[in-house]
Amino acid sequence: MAVIHQTVLKPTKLELLTAWLPSRPWYRGGADGPEPVNAGGFRLDDPEGEVGMEFIVVNDASGAEPATYLVPLTYRGAPLEGAEHALVGTMEHGVLGRRWVYDGCHDPVLVAQLLALFEGRATAQDQNVSDAPDRDITVSDAGVVPPAADFAAGVDDEAGTELATAQGTVLRLHRVLRPAQDAPQVPEQGAAGHVSGAWQSPDGSRARGVFAALRVQQR
Repeated sequence: MAVIHQTVLKPTKLELLTAWLPSRPWYRGGADGPEPVNAGGFRLDDPEGEVGMEFIVVNDASGAEPATYLVPLTYRGAPLEGAEHALVGTMEHGVLGRRWVYDGCHDPVLVAQLLALFEGRATAQDQNVSDAPDRDITVSDAGVVPPAADFAAGVDDEAGTELATAQGTVLRLHRVLRPAQDAPQVPEQGAAGHVSGAWQSPDGSRARGVFAALRVQQR
């Protein structure tokens, strides 16, 4: 079980994201503007208790139109070898000390636990409360899926990130979130399972949509 410490972070997560988000191909905002705002999210537990994992939803008002992003992050006590390209930044945690923050789509621990969530072997946890399941997160069970080691490195496009196996199974994370009224709650045709959740829209209303989908190659 991950313990969520109520402490000071320097810089804060949102300050890190303000500098990092404009470097992403799916970023819809401008070069200058207000700091993104936390709009929801959930956590996953690391069975080894070493890596913190958080799926943050943020609203961005810096562009011509407001945008909402899904940002999976991992927090580590030491650098992740070979993942320099995925480093969001470092922060000082008031309890744990220096933490290396990574784009979770490129962290094998997060990918493995997200696949476990699809299989029903992991439970989404509340973003802010220790040992509290997040009931807003719903999962359509994808059955048995390939292990995380079978997936190649994530590739970003203008709307999300995809990880694929040589056999054709694709894990897609929707980085630019769309409410259900703008995008069907059931993911694209051929999806074997999906993870969906709720967040607060830029206008203050509650929205719900798909966070991630898994397409499994049919034999």
